[in-house]
Amino acid sequence: MEDTGTKQPAFGQLTSAVAVGVLAADPLLRTGLLSALRGQPGVRLVDGNQASVLVAVTDNIRTLPYLVGDAARHARLVLVADPPQPGDLWAAIESGLIVFVPRKEASTERLRRAISDAHQGRGHLPPEQLGQMLQGLARLHREVLVPNDLTPTGLSSREVTVLRLLADGQDTAEIAAEMAYSERTVKNILHKLTSRLGLRNRTHAVSYALRHGLI
Repeated sequence: MEDTGTKQPAFGQLTSAVAVGVLAADPLLRTGLLSALRGQPGVRLVDGNQASVLVAVTDNIRTLPYLVGDAARHARLVLVADPPQPGDLWAAIESGLIVFVPRKEASTERLRRAISDAHQGRGHLPPEQLGQMLQGLARLHREVLVPNDLTPTGLSSREVTVLRLLADGQDTAEIAAEMAYSERTVKNILHKLTSRLGLRNRTHAVSYALRHGLI
């Protein structure tokens, strides 16, 4: 194989400065984190609302949604905390958790690695936390999604099927025939879906589903 001379970044290596915000309920903890990360290669410290990666440290994970606030909408979260209970873990996931760093392992180098992983979308949970999450997902699927004919995407199985057939180029009549529905039922499914998600039309619905990995 020809060597192009292009070097790939090592695992955990930052190739450009990542906008990092630091959050902590305790001002002393926040000051310590800022001091540890300031001047580190590949890290550019910014306010939380401007960050692409948030590093948060807390003694009470259940308060994390309040600590992170609106920043959770657009940032990936690195959480530094003691090992969480299952309910605490879900609160962290809802706040954008990508990488969990046990407090006893939170060295500067470990945080830089975690920031890089979060920035590149590489999630990391210790085995015990990963096991808790998988058990919770299985319970969610069994007790909530299946009884309500929902998929993990939040769409019903009928909605997913209709969107997939639309993406394949089928029209309303063809979709109705394949699903053994009336054309009116197919139209109703699409109308409810586009209204719920604030989408303009069928093309927008298919584009939205593909862009968000729903089909």
